[in-house]
Amino acid sequence: MTVRLAEDGVVRLEGRCPIEDAEQLQQRLLENPVAVVDWQDCTHAHAAVVQVILVGGPVVSGPAAWDFLNEFIAPATKRHRGRSGASPTGPSMQKVDGDRSRGPAKGG
Repeated sequence: MTVRLAEDGVVRLEGRCPIEDAEQLQQRLLENPVAVVDWQDCTHAHAAVVQVILVGGPVVSGPAAWDFLNEFIAPATKRHRGRSGASPTGPSMQKVDGDRSRGPAKGG
Protein backbone atom coordinates (compact mmCIF):
# COMPACT_ATOMS: atom_id res chain seq x y z
CA MET A 1 0.00 0.00 0.00
CA THR A 2 1.41 3.38 -0.95
CA VAL A 3 -0.87 5.58 1.19
CA ARG A 4 0.08 5.20 4.82
CA LEU A 5 -0.96 7.00 7.98
CA ALA A 6 2.16 7.58 10.08
CA GLU A 7 2.14 7.64 13.87
CA ASP A 8 2.53 11.44 13.79
CA GLY A 9 -0.75 11.75 11.85
CA VAL A 10 0.93 12.59 8.55
CA VAL A 11 -0.47 10.85 5.46
CA ARG A 12 2.52 9.53 3.52
CA LEU A 13 2.48 8.77 -0.20
CA GLU A 14 5.20 6.28 -1.10
CA GLY A 15 6.38 4.93 -4.44
CA ARG A 16 3.86 4.69 -7.28
CA CYS A 17 0.35 5.66 -6.16
CA PRO A 18 -2.16 3.93 -8.46
CA ILE A 19 -5.82 4.78 -8.94
CA GLU A 20 -6.80 2.46 -6.09
CA ASP A 21 -5.00 4.77 -3.64
CA ALA A 22 -7.26 7.74 -4.41
CA GLU A 23 -10.13 6.37 -2.32
CA GLN A 24 -7.88 5.57 0.63
CA LEU A 25 -6.26 9.00 0.48
CA GLN A 26 -9.67 10.65 0.41
CA GLN A 27 -10.77 8.57 3.40
CA ARG A 28 -7.66 9.59 5.37
CA LEU A 29 -8.29 13.27 4.60
CA LEU A 30 -11.96 12.99 5.57
CA GLU A 31 -10.98 11.37 8.87
CA ASN A 32 -8.50 14.16 9.59
CA PRO A 33 -9.17 17.32 7.51
CA VAL A 34 -6.03 19.08 8.83
CA ALA A 35 -3.70 16.18 8.02
CA VAL A 36 -0.50 16.96 6.18
CA VAL A 37 0.26 14.90 3.06
CA ASP A 38 3.93 13.99 2.75
CA TRP A 39 4.77 13.17 -0.85
CA GLN A 40 8.56 13.21 -0.56
CA ASP A 41 8.73 9.50 -1.46
CA CYS A 42 6.02 9.60 -4.15
CA THR A 43 7.55 8.62 -7.49
CA HIS A 44 4.27 8.68 -9.46
CA ALA A 45 0.62 9.49 -8.72
CA HIS A 46 -2.41 8.56 -10.78
CA ALA A 47 -4.55 11.53 -11.84
CA ALA A 48 -7.25 10.43 -9.37
CA VAL A 49 -4.77 10.72 -6.49
CA VAL A 50 -3.76 14.18 -7.71
CA GLN A 51 -7.43 15.20 -7.89
CA VAL A 52 -7.99 14.15 -4.28
CA ILE A 53 -5.08 16.36 -3.26
CA LEU A 54 -6.35 19.31 -5.28
CA VAL A 55 -9.95 19.02 -4.08
CA GLY A 56 -9.13 18.08 -0.50
CA GLY A 57 -6.77 21.00 -0.12
CA PRO A 58 -4.33 19.47 2.36
CA VAL A 59 -0.99 21.02 3.16
CA VAL A 60 1.61 19.02 1.28
CA SER A 61 5.10 18.38 2.58
CA GLY A 62 7.73 18.06 -0.07
CA PRO A 63 9.38 18.35 -2.47
CA ALA A 64 7.95 15.25 -4.09
CA ALA A 65 10.20 12.60 -5.57
CA TRP A 66 8.33 13.03 -8.89
CA ASP A 67 9.17 16.30 -10.64
CA PHE A 68 5.72 16.55 -12.23
CA LEU A 69 4.16 17.03 -8.79
CA ASN A 70 6.69 19.73 -7.91
CA GLU A 71 6.39 21.59 -11.20
CA PHE A 72 2.64 21.49 -11.80
CA ILE A 73 0.69 20.30 -8.77
CA ALA A 74 2.53 21.94 -5.85
CA PRO A 75 1.97 25.46 -7.24
CA ALA A 76 -1.74 24.69 -7.69
CA THR A 77 -2.07 23.58 -4.05
CA LYS A 78 -0.45 26.82 -2.90
CA ARG A 79 -2.71 28.97 -5.11
CA HIS A 80 -5.75 27.12 -3.81
CA ARG A 81 -4.88 27.81 -0.16
CA GLY A 82 -4.15 31.45 -0.97
CA ARG A 83 -7.66 32.24 -2.25
CA SER A 84 -9.98 34.20 -0.03
CA GLY A 85 -12.43 31.94 1.68
CA ALA A 86 -10.15 28.91 1.52
CA SER A 87 -9.24 27.29 4.79
CA PRO A 88 -6.54 24.86 5.87
CA THR A 89 -9.26 22.25 6.33
CA GLY A 90 -10.19 22.18 2.67
CA PRO A 91 -11.82 24.23 -0.03
CA SER A 92 -14.72 26.45 0.82
CA MET A 93 -17.96 26.05 -1.01
CA GLN A 94 -19.39 29.37 -2.05
CA LYS A 95 -22.99 29.83 -3.13
CA VAL A 96 -23.46 31.39 -6.54
CA ASP A 97 -26.51 33.61 -6.72
CA GLY A 98 -28.76 33.52 -9.73
CA ASP A 99 -29.16 31.20 -12.65
CA ARG A 100 -26.59 32.09 -15.26
CA SER A 101 -27.62 29.38 -17.67
CA ARG A 102 -30.23 31.67 -19.27
CA GLY A 103 -27.83 34.50 -20.00
CA PRO A 104 -27.79 38.00 -18.56
CA ALA A 105 -30.86 39.34 -16.84
CA LYS A 106 -32.90 41.83 -18.82
CA GLY A 107 -33.34 45.05 -16.93
CA GLY A 108 -35.98 47.70 -17.31
